[in-house]
Order: sequence, then C-alpha cells, then structure tokens
Amino acid sequence: MTTHFDVLVIGAGPAGYVCAIRCAQLGKKVAVIEQWLDDKGKSVLGGTCLNVGCIPSKALLDSSHKYKEVTEHYSDHGIGVEQPSINIAAMMARKEQIVAQLTGGVAGLLKHNGVDVIQGRGKLLANRRVQVVAADGSENTYDADNIVLAAGSLPIDIPVAPVDQDVIVDSTGALAFEEVPGKLGVIGAGVIGLELGSVWGRLGAEVVLLEAMDSFLPTMDKQIAKESQKLFKKQGLDIRLGARVTGTEIQDGKVHVTYAVGDDSHTEVFDRLIVSVGRRPQTEDLFAEDAGVTMDERGSIFVTEECATEAPGVWAVGDIVRGPMLAHKGSEEGVMVAEQIAGKHHPLNYDLIPSIIYTHPEIAGVGKTEQELEAEGIAYKVGTFPFAAIGRALAAGDSDGLVKIISDENTDQLLGAHCVGPSAADLVQQLLIAMEFGSSTEDIQMMVFGHPTLSEAVHEAALAVDGKAIHMANRKKR
Repeated sequence: MTTHFDVLVIGAGPAGYVCAIRCAQLGKKVAVIEQWLDDKGKSVLGGTCLNVGCIPSKALLDSSHKYKEVTEHYSDHGIGVEQPSINIAAMMARKEQIVAQLTGGVAGLLKHNGVDVIQGRGKLLANRRVQVVAADGSENTYDADNIVLAAGSLPIDIPVAPVDQDVIVDSTGALAFEEVPGKLGVIGAGVIGLELGSVWGRLGAEVVLLEAMDSFLPTMDKQIAKESQKLFKKQGLDIRLGARVTGTEIQDGKVHVTYAVGDDSHTEVFDRLIVSVGRRPQTEDLFAEDAGVTMDERGSIFVTEECATEAPGVWAVGDIVRGPMLAHKGSEEGVMVAEQIAGKHHPLNYDLIPSIIYTHPEIAGVGKTEQELEAEGIAYKVGTFPFAAIGRALAAGDSDGLVKIISDENTDQLLGAHCVGPSAADLVQQLLIAMEFGSSTEDIQMMVFGHPTLSEAVHEAALAVDGKAIHMANRKKR
C-alpha cells in the first residue's frame, strides 16, 4: 500500500526543509526525503549549505580572519601576542561542531512541526508518485497531492582538472585540508574561489586565482568590483584574469597547471588546486521521463514565476531552477510554494535578492548596477561614501571600502545599493528593506542614523546622491 501525504519534498537543504516546515505550519501532512549520509552512515539534513557550503566556509572564514587579526593587526591596538600559531585540527573540529549543531537543529525543527523524514534517494514518477531508494537498497513508493523538488546543486567538474579530493579538490575538499598548502591554486575567481582562497591565504598559503574571464566579478557593480580587486591585491591574493586553464598533471604530490593568457602559455606548480568554476543543478535521475517535468537549455527545471513546473501539482525550488544559486533565494521560494499550496498568494520579488561575498571586507549588492542601468537606457544618479571617513570604522581599524547608492534621476526612487567594506551584507540589507517599500533617496537622507555606527556610511552615501554629504567634499554636479 502506497503511503499518501499532502506534500512530499525531495531534498532537505535550505529550500526543501524550509518549505516542509512552512507546509506543516499551514496544516499539511508533510514528509521530506533526503539521501545525504554522514561518514558514519547517519542521515544528515541541511543540504550543501549547512554541511559543505555556506556554514562551514563561514566558520573557516571567521577563524582565519581572527588569526590574521592576531598576527598582523593586534599590535595596532597595543596588544602584544607572542608567536601565535594555528591548529588546523582544532579549527576543523570547531567547524564540524557548528555544522552538527545546525543540522541537528534542523532535525529538531522538522520533528517539532510534525514533518516525517524519509532517508533515501527520491525520484519523481508520473501522477505525483515518488520512488525512494534507501541506503540499504530497499525501495518504497509514496504519493502526494503536491510534490516539491528541492534537490540542490553540485560543483561543476572540468575535464582539464579532474578532482581527486586529494591534490585537486572541489569546494568540499577545500573545507577539509589537514594543513595549510604552501602554494595554492584556485581555478575561478568568483564567490567560492575568493572565499576559499581568502581562508587559506590568511593562514599563510601563497594563493593564485586563475580566472578565465577578462573582467573581475562581472555581475557586481563595476566600481565595487574594481575597489574589491584592489583590496584583494593588497591582501596578497594573486588574481590573474583572462587565464584559461588548459591542462593539469600531478607529479610527486604536486599539481602542474598549464594555462593560457591570450596566445601565451604558462605553467605553475601548486601543492593543492581548488576547482571552483560554479555549480550545476542536481537533476540527474531526479524525475522519470513521463513525470511531466522539463528542463531548460542550462539544465535547470523549467518553472513559472511561482515555481510551478509543467506537471500539475509539482513544484521546484532553489538551485535546480532559474536564478542565482543562493540559499536565501531557495528558502524564500520554499515559503512561497508552501503558501501557494495552502491557497495563499505569496509573490517573491526576484529583483531584490542580495548577492554577498563573505571575504574581508565583505562585498554585497542588491538591485541594479550602473552597467545594467546604462544598458537599459535609464537615467540615474549616484552617491558614494568611503568607510575611511566613518569614525566607527576607523576606531575598529576596518576602514577599507565604500557604500554606493543608485537612484532614478527623475523619481529619486532607490534602484541599487552596493558595498564593499565592513558589515557590507548587513548595510545593504538596510537599503534592501527601503527598496522593498519603494523608498526614495530623500527618505534615507531624512532618517536619523546612530553615531558612531558603520550605517552612517549609508546615510552619507544617500546625501551624496544629491551633493549634500556632510563629512566629505561633494563632487560638483555637471
């Protein structure tokens, strides 16, 4: 006999488990299917984000930043520390403890909300049925009124650099090094490459990032990207643009990397090589041919704006559908779908999804960039303000970077907010809230910001849009 649920969710990452919890809160009988097992064979929830993505990488970023502060910046504050050392094993143990705490928390939340957890690999069949193959090989079939696909994504492999998780690793392997590499190569200078390169660079590795594209962080605002590249160079990250990797060879435990810049060929030898050229939707064997689900040319499941697939009662969210592969985007899609299943209208504003890079300083942006507005022919005005003129940033010894605000030249409505600097993600989130409510630059100008705070840079950038910044010389308007 087939077990029936109101909602079946395939995948227990940020998109899947959030959707399952919200469905249960709305009175539905829900089960979530997850195939992930830890090294002890125990079912693990939380997906890539909690296990080998967002959370463990941020734990290592925080630990490595603290080490960098001790070794290079504590003396600025009059604090003397003799011969600081790094214990990689202890750092990794801390990371694993954080992961265990959060994944255990997800399990507790699902249990508290009455969501059943089914271990195994789920596959969508026709007529809203799901086949689940457990780790022991046993099979069961379930059906549901609604099925939500939330299988997540996997690192992209490239033939010229086959991953062995020893010398050549992907992002998962780069979170588990047992020692600091002497010289570390990174293929790809995007979000993942910059974050992982930063971790090991702060701990003493010589880091070289090989980026095939000629421009740095092309989807970010150009001014912010240029400022970020300058700061990374100052930190010692060697970022080589237009560097297309053509081959790798492992010799005596080291990897020899051949790459081309224009017509010139180069070779570098690294102790370890990280392949971080992006991620791909995890859709292989996720659904049967007759399930009614289709994919686009990029391998993402085709969905409507509301995340409905072409199969009635089947939804897809997170990394397996169009848009940026971001945990927060997937989570909100999960909530949106849960609300729609319950008969509630819950649109998601895809124009206001923040992008964040958790290097130090952080990089964040939301809304339109200057280059996008220029391409669309929209008249705009810009205000920027540097953290070097913010008392709180100077007091903290963390004054690199700037805040940038873009608004409509005619209506003054906020169109974009971008930042590189301390707490960039949180500062951009302030402006995202304002943008969601249709605020103007003048609205921000008229607000009272606490002093001394980093957020004063937001206020001053808004004032600078109209040449009214107080704590810097304003540019003359043309």
